Amino acid sequence: MRYSTTILTCLILTAVVACSKKQEAPPPAPPKVTVAHPEQRTLVDEDHYNGWLEAAENVEVRSRVRGHIAKIGFIDGQIVNKGDLLFQLDPRPFEAELGRSQDELRVVQAQKVAADRDYERMKELVVSGAVSRTETDKSEARALSLAAQVEAAKQEIARKALDVEYARITAPIGGRISRAQLTVGNFVNAGGTDPVLTTIVSIDPIHLYFNIDERSLQRYQKTHAERIRQGTTLKQAQFPFSFGLDSDQGFPHKGVMDFANNRVDQTTGTLQVRGVVANPQGRFVPGSRTRVRIPFGDPYQALLVPDTAILTDQDKKYVFLLNEKNVVYRRDIKPGRLLDDGLRVVSAAEKGQEITPSDWVIVVGLQRARINNPVEPMDSSGNPITQAKTSEAQPDAAATSH
Repeated sequence: MRYSTTILTCLILTAVVACSKKQEAPPPAPPKVTVAHPEQRTLVDEDHYNGWLEAAENVEVRSRVRGHIAKIGFIDGQIVNKGDLLFQLDPRPFEAELGRSQDELRVVQAQKVAADRDYERMKELVVSGAVSRTETDKSEARALSLAAQVEAAKQEIARKALDVEYARITAPIGGRISRAQLTVGNFVNAGGTDPVLTTIVSIDPIHLYFNIDERSLQRYQKTHAERIRQGTTLKQAQFPFSFGLDSDQGFPHKGVMDFANNRVDQTTGTLQVRGVVANPQGRFVPGSRTRVRIPFGDPYQALLVPDTAILTDQDKKYVFLLNEKNVVYRRDIKPGRLLDDGLRVVSAAEKGQEITPSDWVIVVGLQRARINNPVEPMDSSGNPITQAKTSEAQPDAAATSH
């Protein structure tokens, strides 16, 4: 009986010890989060505008003479160089007219030779009294008249030669050509009301136009007051800007401003500005919409954190930082502009609560972080950081939580 009681007592004690061990289970490991230092950069403030591209040169190709199209020397939409053949009109009528004028010149030149000789004889005979002075004057007048007819015939030949030349319609500028509006066999009538044969737009460089508001204009004038006092033109000043197409990320392309209109539009309060952009590959097409970014002001130092690391509490913005014991605390911030790479400028929301480049900011795993609770910090490669120390002692986490 005593032996059974002893066994029962041991079993009870074993159960009590097991329950005690179960209640004393170790706490869970701190959650893992990715942390990073704020990035420090030198920035310049910028303004953004909407713009559009226009060709620096735009030509409507028309014929200067009448005739039938015998040949088209280009493919619709191709790149042409200045002087390339675009349309060839039937040259035979013009060549025939030129030949007739040349024949007429030879006839008049022969008549002039005879008239000159006759006048020379008259000058000798008038001295001896064989002919009258009147006949001599008539001979001189005839020689002068034929000389004038020779010059007129030469001018007519030059004009007919231009008609032969104009039968070859060539590219007045280099660029991208449109489609042919008339095909081979059509009759072309010279004149301002005639249909356009095709159009050509220049490619390199290309112009970018955009409108800036009056307030920004005044700010730029203050920023560049010294250049304005020196009388430097906008083209000489070489003010830079960057831009992007609708399909681009950010503003990857560069240009310089070279012209601004001479007055502000009173209806819109804006001033039209033009920039020049290199386009050697012909990627930029006239008429395309663009986003323009213009820097202004003096460079300044700024701290940046990933925009995804910024949290919102009603009208306040904040980030999670770590103290020297890897405990999470909150720091309110004032967000600035967002950069192309996803980083946002941040500054202190209150004096004395500044973020420093040595702080550790939680950038990934925000949903696992809790204020006043420790975390296990990791770098961007997934390697643990033993201790997220900062350059100065941080306030107690409980005191900084909101």
